[in-house]
Amino acid sequence: MSAEARSILLQLDVVDRERCARNADPALAESVVGLKSYQQRRFAGTYADLLSNLRYAPAARFFLDELYGPRDFSSRDAQFARVVPAMVRLFPAEIVHTVQTLADLHALSETLDTLMARRLQGRDIDRLAYVDAWQHVGDPVQRERQIALTLTVGSDLDRLTRKPLLRGALHMMRGPAKAAGLPALQAFLEVGFDTFKAMGGAAEFLSTVGLRERALAQALFSTSVDSDSVEAALGQLP
Repeated sequence: MSAEARSILLQLDVVDRERCARNADPALAESVVGLKSYQQRRFAGTYADLLSNLRYAPAARFFLDELYGPRDFSSRDAQFARVVPAMVRLFPAEIVHTVQTLADLHALSETLDTLMARRLQGRDIDRLAYVDAWQHVGDPVQRERQIALTLTVGSDLDRLTRKPLLRGALHMMRGPAKAAGLPALQAFLEVGFDTFKAMGGAAEFLSTVGLRERALAQALFSTSVDSDSVEAALGQLP
């Protein structure tokens, strides 16, 4: 098995362990869903301008639906895990690298979400509760890595759009991908590719996302939940 396949499978195993912990604790599972829904609303508020911009709205919606939402990807991930070696053989190396980055981001996000959800169990999720959970989990290094991986997925998709032959190769992969049990991954890659291609360059979009996410992370780490400044500092939180 290739190093890429082992790396992807390792990250999917991390995701599976997080799901098993939630399945064993319904209260935790409910808290995770609530947290993900809250974070999706936060993203929609932070990027309301991009979501209403004709050029950037599809990419912002792609991030919102695929990276921030409470959708259940368990069936997709289980199917994906079974065919990772075949995927590594079938897809071009550059696409495999993007999938590997996506798996890293998926595992990290699920791990951090579980840690926050444990702190939030039994509580209504509002901005003060969210700040408290964020600060309780801490780990600014991993939060920065989460942002960096998100931007890498976007920049990878943007870079791939400059290689027309890859889009053709991706189209030709529909049949083999379906036969190998990879239709969800195929759809994700095609939608991501076409979305970033239509944007005509993602530099400004990704720069905006990076600046805002890092500013928010800094505010979340530095704001005192007991201070009167929390409302002004974190006004973008739902």
